[in-house]
Amino acid sequence: MECRLGCGACCIAPSINTAIPGMPHGKPANVRCVNLTDDNLCVLFETPDRPELCAQFEATRENCGNSSAEAIKILTDLEDATR
Repeated sequence: MECRLGCGACCIAPSINTAIPGMPHGKPANVRCVNLTDDNLCVLFETPDRPELCAQFEATRENCGNSSAEAIKILTDLEDATR
């Protein structure tokens, strides 16, 4: 599955516990990453500054469902389950 253009769920729902550009203390769960544009595109995508955690994320039906709203729910549930 290819990433849904403009979804942004993976840049909102999960927490990131390491420093990322613009967020030196990481990113809390359910907070928009500062690197996510208004149209939900990552400005770090395919750059050397993209965090390794983000680069390892795979857009799959299991992770992303069938819509952006479903992706937010799935990823939020995963975040809650692994907290």
